[in-house]
Amino acid sequence: MYLKTAVILAVFIASYVLLVFFAATWWQGLLLSLVLGVATAGIGFNIQHDGGHQAYSDRRGINKAMAMTLDLVGGSSYIWHWKHARFHHTYTNIAGHDSDIDLGVLARLSPTQKRRPWHRWQHIYLWVLYSVTAIRWHLYGDFRDMITGTIGERPFTRPRGWDLAVFVLGKLVFFTLAFGLPLLFHSVGMVLMCYTAVAGVAGLLLALVFQLAHVVEQAEFPLPGEQSQQIDTPWAIHQLETTVDFARDNRVLSWLVGGLNFQVAHHLFVRISHIHYPAIARVIESTCREYGVAYHAHGSFSAGIASHYRFLRQMGMPAAATSPILTAEPLLQN
Repeated sequence: MYLKTAVILAVFIASYVLLVFFAATWWQGLLLSLVLGVATAGIGFNIQHDGGHQAYSDRRGINKAMAMTLDLVGGSSYIWHWKHARFHHTYTNIAGHDSDIDLGVLARLSPTQKRRPWHRWQHIYLWVLYSVTAIRWHLYGDFRDMITGTIGERPFTRPRGWDLAVFVLGKLVFFTLAFGLPLLFHSVGMVLMCYTAVAGVAGLLLALVFQLAHVVEQAEFPLPGEQSQQIDTPWAIHQLETTVDFARDNRVLSWLVGGLNFQVAHHLFVRISHIHYPAIARVIESTCREYGVAYHAHGSFSAGIASHYRFLRQMGMPAAATSPILTAEPLLQN
């Protein structure tokens, strides 16, 4: 894990230094921006994600430091903890509680969300919008959450003391690295082009990996009981019903995305480092078969993309507005 961290951070630092201090033409800047965007996503997938879930190390301080790499690349580790580690992992795929499936009026990602006329084409335009998710995060999302004290529809405790200092300093460092320092050596147009390319690549990669885990045909979108306002399904079964693996045999992809193609293992054992997911997944799948519980997985990355595309298209069709909540298929999906 430490070696992997060193490799990813080395690529990030090297591509940034070359981009800011050595790139002399627009095409050099664009190529280096693409590499930097991939390295930025790699930090999120591999380093920050494990650190934020306290899965990177058995030492609290190391986990905290690794989680704060998100502040380095434009996010807020504090808000991420509430949005992802608490809300998403507790209320997976429950509309109104899991903000990861809430894109507002732009998309319909759950059968329980209101359909709007333009959703008919969401399976086409959302791929472009995924590329601007990081830009929205950098320039709007965290600030909006801080001002309103809410993430989606749920309130959260605003940061204080050290957490507030990390939030402010993190934003200052990021904007200095993204705009301040580059503007000393390059034109405004060059800086904006490179920032858009870096954020676009990182945003697209981050969005795709997380959407393939939960916003696909096999995933369920349960509703709380009308009277109890609770989910009757046991927590572990709920995670199995709402989460889907993909490309589990692709070792290169697993390395690049921090094991997040093994989302079932991650959701069940959130504080275990992702380097153990392949071994854990075999045990989970065997246990599910023993007890007749569905375990869902797409055999390849392309199969997951295709399922996400079909799901977006189905949710955008008028008939989907009144259709029952999708039920997951009981067998492994290839």
